[in-house]
Amino acid sequence: MLNKKYLMIGLGLALIVLALSIKSSIPAARAIETTPPLRPSPQQDGEQDKPTNSYCLLCHAEAGQVWELPSGETLPLTIDPTILAASVHGDNNPEGAVACADCHQDYRYPHPPNASQSVREFRLERYGSCRTCHEDKYLAAQDSTHGTALRAGQQDAAVCIDCHGGHDIQPPQEPRERMALTCGQCHGAIFETYRDSVHGKALLEEANPDVPTCTDCHGVHTIANPTTVSFRTHIPELCGDCHGDADLMAKYDMSTSVLDTYLTDFHGSTQLLFAESDGEEAGSKAVCIDCHGVHNIQAVDDGKAVRENLLTTCRQCHPDASENFPSAWVGHYETSLQENPLLTLVTWFYKWLIPIGIGLFGLMIATNVLGGRIWGRGR
Repeated sequence: MLNKKYLMIGLGLALIVLALSIKSSIPAARAIETTPPLRPSPQQDGEQDKPTNSYCLLCHAEAGQVWELPSGETLPLTIDPTILAASVHGDNNPEGAVACADCHQDYRYPHPPNASQSVREFRLERYGSCRTCHEDKYLAAQDSTHGTALRAGQQDAAVCIDCHGGHDIQPPQEPRERMALTCGQCHGAIFETYRDSVHGKALLEEANPDVPTCTDCHGVHTIANPTTVSFRTHIPELCGDCHGDADLMAKYDMSTSVLDTYLTDFHGSTQLLFAESDGEEAGSKAVCIDCHGVHNIQAVDDGKAVRENLLTTCRQCHPDASENFPSAWVGHYETSLQENPLLTLVTWFYKWLIPIGIGLFGLMIATNVLGGRIWGRGR
């Protein structure tokens, strides 16, 4: 009887031990089943808080991955490692390749839900990551006309990734026409006009590195509103940066007197005068673009093209101008005896008359004062 009692107790203890061992093995089994297969540890590079590129690309290198947003748009999630490596942030970056986690901070697997409703909303949410490395350019862009438009609610205003791209960023000036093509993504009509201009043809058809592209006139991250009086008053100086460069103009047999001759004629002198005293009044004076155009500038062919349309151009500001009105303009060239004999002689006359006249008056005053002193002493 006693042996039977001990047998029952032993059997009961064995059942309890078996039950506990089975129960403890269930979570371990579930943990194994739910562990993502082939997922390397984000900490494999020794940094506990930063996943490596290989960890991210394990998923994002798989072809055909897209994210469908509530707007119905889709955003590709597949990243080509070769494109990423060939970008300015890739293997050839002199400061070292930028890691995925440098831009996509605080991203882990599985990713937390994203509340963006559209591709544009997602891009506006993400472009702020550029500030981490490029704070000066980021802040400059915030003060530009694009940043102003964005704060005013125009969500289509350009931000960093619209111009530079995302994972495929390349040097913005290589090739040089890349800048004009980039701006043309948003400013299509202006780009088509520029394409047919003397500058656009030279850049886009001949790959001429000397002609101005969008950023030469408008700036890069500091793009200002071109419709303001301030921008307009600086246009002669802007054009003069190229057309006053002796070495550059010599390559194309062009006059470097453009800015100087403009400043010495009526339009230039009055514009300069009012620019220093009355900015609003200066904005009403003729500047380069009023005669030559803006994005549609054409070759002048030694002045003939401009002269043929000069009367129409003049009448934009001088509606009562007669047919002889444009003949008063001698072009952006210094006067010469061969081309403008009468005007040249008159110019010379006044160049000599004024200093000689002032000198004679000064001499008369000096002799009068000196003579008076001598005469006073004599008395």
